[in-house]
Amino acid sequence: MDTVAEPSTATRRGGRRRAHAARVSIVVVVGEILITLGVLALLYVAWQMWIGDIIYAAQAREEGQALSEQWAAEYSAANPTPVDSAPMEDAAPPQPLEPPLLEQPADAETFASIRIPRFGADYVFEVAGGTSRARTLDTVRVGHYDGSEMPGQVGNFALAAHRTTFGAPFNRIADLKVGDAIVIETRDGWYTYRFRNHQYVVPTQVDVLLDVPQKPDVPAEGRYLTMTSCSPIGSLAERIVAYSVFENYTPRAEGEPTSLASVTS
Repeated sequence: MDTVAEPSTATRRGGRRRAHAARVSIVVVVGEILITLGVLALLYVAWQMWIGDIIYAAQAREEGQALSEQWAAEYSAANPTPVDSAPMEDAAPPQPLEPPLLEQPADAETFASIRIPRFGADYVFEVAGGTSRARTLDTVRVGHYDGSEMPGQVGNFALAAHRTTFGAPFNRIADLKVGDAIVIETRDGWYTYRFRNHQYVVPTQVDVLLDVPQKPDVPAEGRYLTMTSCSPIGSLAERIVAYSVFENYTPRAEGEPTSLASVTS
């Protein structure tokens, strides 16, 4: 009868080495996969927090500038400059104009742009109706709270925008200084507000959106701008609120207001 010879010691050792090598290879492959996934996760975070913001913000500023140029071109086409026009002597100084009444925008409808010289001469973002993430805020625009007043009206014109991700329009909201101009441009002209102060509130404190912020029983007499965003940066724990008061309205016929001049201090 034939018998099967037992493997030699060398053969057994070789088999163990091959099995050990196979286990090591699996561990190495799994480790490389985990490292790759970690790198991809870090790249995604970097995209969301920095790279994407830079790209989105640049595109949004180009679109905001293009909108401004479109409005200027439309006005010039509809109002050609008279050839023989001459300045009138002894004309009375211009009086402050009552801002025109604007209609409430539809959800996600762009109706204005916002410019803040403190944040640079190229800072401009479109302003659209509503504050939903999907339709307004995540499309790299500033959102107008439904039901709040429109620019220049008596009461509270309230806006919201991201502080991180999706262009982060309000990333530097905490850098505003007293007296800084916040300029809202529309098809017919510019509404200038002046920053007054910051406040930090919990997300449920919606009384900051009242016609007179945080004063439910006080009738509105002034014209306010309230800007809100998340605080601290990257957290939903609180809201940072920036309050401003209305200064004046400049019709497009008068050209850009002096409030758009660059900030030097």
